[in-house]
Amino acid sequence: MSTKLTRRKFLGTSALAGVAATGLPHIWLKDESLYANAATGSEIDVGVLSSLTGPLEVPERSLSDAVRMAIQEINANGGVAGRMINAIVEDAASDPKTFNEKAGKLVIRDRTITTFGGYTTASRLAVRPIYEKRKNLFFFPTFYEGSECSSNIVYTGAVPNQQLYNLVPWMVNTLGKKKIFIVGSNYAFPKGMAQVAKTLLEENDAEWVADEYLELGETEWGAMVNKIKNSGCDAVLSNVVSGPSIAAFYREFKNQGITQTEIPICATVATEIEISSMGNEFAAGSYSSLPYFQAITRPENKKFVADWKEFNNDENAVTHDPQHSSYFGVYLWKQASEKVLNAGEKLTPMAIHEALRDIEFDAPGGLVKTHAENMHTYFTPRIAQWGADGQGIIVDEGETLAPLPYAISGEAEGNLYCTASGLDSSKL
Repeated sequence: MSTKLTRRKFLGTSALAGVAATGLPHIWLKDESLYANAATGSEIDVGVLSSLTGPLEVPERSLSDAVRMAIQEINANGGVAGRMINAIVEDAASDPKTFNEKAGKLVIRDRTITTFGGYTTASRLAVRPIYEKRKNLFFFPTFYEGSECSSNIVYTGAVPNQQLYNLVPWMVNTLGKKKIFIVGSNYAFPKGMAQVAKTLLEENDAEWVADEYLELGETEWGAMVNKIKNSGCDAVLSNVVSGPSIAAFYREFKNQGITQTEIPICATVATEIEISSMGNEFAAGSYSSLPYFQAITRPENKKFVADWKEFNNDENAVTHDPQHSSYFGVYLWKQASEKVLNAGEKLTPMAIHEALRDIEFDAPGGLVKTHAENMHTYFTPRIAQWGADGQGIIVDEGETLAPLPYAISGEAEGNLYCTASGLDSSKL
């Protein structure tokens, strides 16, 4: 990269004025070719939609910044077939209703041809109708519970088979754990993950001794941890989401004297950003299953981590899985957009969507590829054990797995439920 980039420099030149804009014009786009207006001249308008305020600000701001860092890198290296990317940044304020309103603004008034953003399932479901009705394109970066098939969303986060197909057998066969306490937040992702995990436990001659939930954002974990302590379990599969809940759970675990050697927590959500916010000592010895960790030793990742710290002007800034997916999603989009432009076609959302099929990118964490049928992403599954320094030590790395968003319903690589033609609901 020939130009040094920082978050401060980006914020001084990006289209942040769009954050304050409200209201929508009384027009409706009836032809997706009208979106090509956003790609005429020297700039291509895209939306960046994340929570920059509210309880989800900490994780979501890092996703917004990752998108902006990728955009700045691309612009510094010639843009998209010579065109600069113009980011119109919006704050969804940790509120699904605001996500919906801001998505409408980006699509209808700003005529952006793609939006990068979202973090929770609630945010994705809030914007999905907008992008499907207006034939626009939305990149969603977070691992989620699957069971979704949309021709207008590109899913750059993992689905359950890419986090659990390796984790559950590893817990049983490597850690030697046979009695698993499943715990999570009362939310779609934890419940979907629990259903897949139960099947895998049975297939691996293990059992789940409990499947318990607390409300999303709950920070009072005393009674639940006591229940875990007295359940007879020998490991915990944690699908707890939301930073404050994760921090409170791990702290209470330690406060009640449970060691990670005695009853290890194996998580599907805890990333570097949650570990750093709770205090490294509370997670030390526990495990997480994710495609990306900052500790990946590839030279490309070491550069990515260094660039991220420089962009944020913060030596303590950490990279993490959804942030990594936010970043490489922009590069997948760039490749697809250039494919459209080089073919002499109009740069519309659905033209980009079609060009995305089987697009590959050598991301910092390794090669990623969009699935030609379901528009999810191929990943290399990994398991890491958290150290006292807040970094994961990778203890298991599998073969690249195809995304199976309907694994919970029996979907397999040779029997896809979600295809380019849509969802075959008769298979559910």
